[in-house]
Amino acid sequence: MGRKKILAKLSVIIPVYNMAKDGNLNFCLDSIINQDYKDLEIIAVNDASTDNSLEILREYERRYPEKVKVVTYKDNRHQGGARNEGIKYATGEWIGFIDSDDWVAADYFSKLIAKGEETGADVVGCTFNLVNKHTFEVGKIAKTNTIDQSGEFDTEKRKRFLENNGSSVTKIYRASLIRDNNLSFPEHIFYEDNAAGPVWAMYFKHFEYIDEPLYYYYQHDSSTVHTITAERCNDRMTAGEMMLSEIKKRGFLEEYHDEIESIFTTIYFTNTVFSYMRIKKGKKYSVIKHIKKRMMEEFPDFRSNKNYGKFMDDEQKRYVDLMMKNSLAFYIKYSLLWMYRDLRAGK
Repeated sequence: MGRKKILAKLSVIIPVYNMAKDGNLNFCLDSIINQDYKDLEIIAVNDASTDNSLEILREYERRYPEKVKVVTYKDNRHQGGARNEGIKYATGEWIGFIDSDDWVAADYFSKLIAKGEETGADVVGCTFNLVNKHTFEVGKIAKTNTIDQSGEFDTEKRKRFLENNGSSVTKIYRASLIRDNNLSFPEHIFYEDNAAGPVWAMYFKHFEYIDEPLYYYYQHDSSTVHTITAERCNDRMTAGEMMLSEIKKRGFLEEYHDEIESIFTTIYFTNTVFSYMRIKKGKKYSVIKHIKKRMMEEFPDFRSNKNYGKFMDDEQKRYVDLMMKNSLAFYIKYSLLWMYRDLRAGK
């Protein structure tokens, strides 16, 4: 395997799949090229794109040979696979991940690196903001982490962090953290962060948080969070199963049982169920039965968890109660509810 010849303080890994449209890829790359922090390398991983994304990447590699390294392969492995491939080529002391339809403020990396170096943290994160056009004007602010999660980790600090571990794209990591603990992302599925995030957090020694919206999360119709399909719901279930399996294998479930129960409930159960039930055609009652069965096998008392319902409204809680009593009644009633709401909305 070839490695980039120059060494950089920071390696920025960008998974790329069909992002040429509307200048999305260019805007992302330009935001990193134009960082005020210069000691970085960009590892752009072409995840078997079928548009001209690879041509765009090659052009940046020609224009900025001292900064840009393009990696490509033929079989689509999704973001997790592309990130894993990028990690192989990274030479930096720090590693950051940026989605190819997002972008960052000009001082994003300088602020995160400075915070990491001055505090000795092995992970540094920030706030992100939601935008629906190419702009550096701050949009709707969304906090994936909080200031009180900052500091050196002990068991209780890690538990608080697990309650909201955030996204990998709003953080930078010391490369040694990733490599020394054999950390990676699941491949060939969406929602790779859901599977990897809690596992990676088990190895954090010191996390720092900058409460500034330095990361721009681009909202558009093809965003994963805006696309509900049976396949993506299945991927979310798979991500939950993979997270739980890895936590068990690495021996963390007993000490962090309640936190992992809560995470699994959100990823595997509630988020999936209420997304899946919005699918208009092709959903199956057997899927709902399977989800309920798996929850009862792994965490039969999940509704007693102190964090249960944190990301649900009262209506959803009532429907979960109904599902636990009678899954068929839940399936029919919730389907009719959204059929009625869609008719009223003219959908």
